Amino acid sequence: MEKTYTPLSGLSLRDIEYAVAVDDLRNFSRAAERCGVSQAGLSEQIRKLENLLGVVLFERTRRHVKPTPEGIRLLERARDVVTAARMMLEAAHMQSGPLNGILRIGVIATLGPYYIPSMLPLLRKSYPDLRLQVTDGLTGPLLAKLQQDELDLVFAALPVSEKSFMDCALFEEPFVAAVPSGHPLSRKRSLATRDLDGPELLLLEDGHCLRDQALALCGLPTQARARQRLATSLEMLWHMIGAGEGHSLIPHLALRNRGEWRGLIAVRPLADASRTIGAVWRKSDPRGPAFAELGDFLRRHVSEGCRPCQDGPEA
Repeated sequence: MEKTYTPLSGLSLRDIEYAVAVDDLRNFSRAAERCGVSQAGLSEQIRKLENLLGVVLFERTRRHVKPTPEGIRLLERARDVVTAARMMLEAAHMQSGPLNGILRIGVIATLGPYYIPSMLPLLRKSYPDLRLQVTDGLTGPLLAKLQQDELDLVFAALPVSEKSFMDCALFEEPFVAAVPSGHPLSRKRSLATRDLDGPELLLLEDGHCLRDQALALCGLPTQARARQRLATSLEMLWHMIGAGEGHSLIPHLALRNRGEWRGLIAVRPLADASRTIGAVWRKSDPRGPAFAELGDFLRRHVSEGCRPCQDGPEA
């Protein structure tokens, strides 16, 4: 029996995008902000979509918004529709060059202020038709934005385990030890990560990948981690070291323009500690080959003190 043809004229791609935004954020106000509309307007369009489908997509209370069981099934399809539509737009834009137009970049907070100033002039000179939008943050939220198509590319410490991403290793960034001047460790020419183990090791707060790397490299016992002093940012960590509160691992690029701290902080090389910085993008993005080429370009222009990686993109 031949299927009855159902016209799609009443089904709006805009309304589907609104529904996906609500599902992502579980909040009508934040979804409206992301979509650039009023909350009342978004709510009305969601109700129209539900009436058209004959299904209530979301359970709404004053305390929470969550998809109904039937909504879960349909919102998965809605997400596929939005992804396919964005891929069509991106494929069309590639006609004038895959790295033309707007490129939304996210950079982890312990890298951005120290890497972006050298990277931006290179990109603007070599890719003059590229318009960059740059934001920084913690690894988890940045990758969530990448997953939700709010970012195109993220520069982060590898590995990244999400299977829907591709990554391209760019360079190895050494860690150095930063200790208060006059501390016994400052009398050594070089240090190992085991020298930093103990209650004086200063860490960043939860959410920073640098915190996890420091804990793993220094082998700090789990029961001792709760007693560590925590910093909200890499800059505050540097200030705490200068105040004599303890010592820590600092990424090499973060040593730039630190002359005013001379006499307060001693920096020593660490032979056994580094991190791999890479570019990460969605596997579904048709610009993947162009992002890989961009990775090759950035590997040829690695900052002083870092070592370019040899590996290409990895799934």
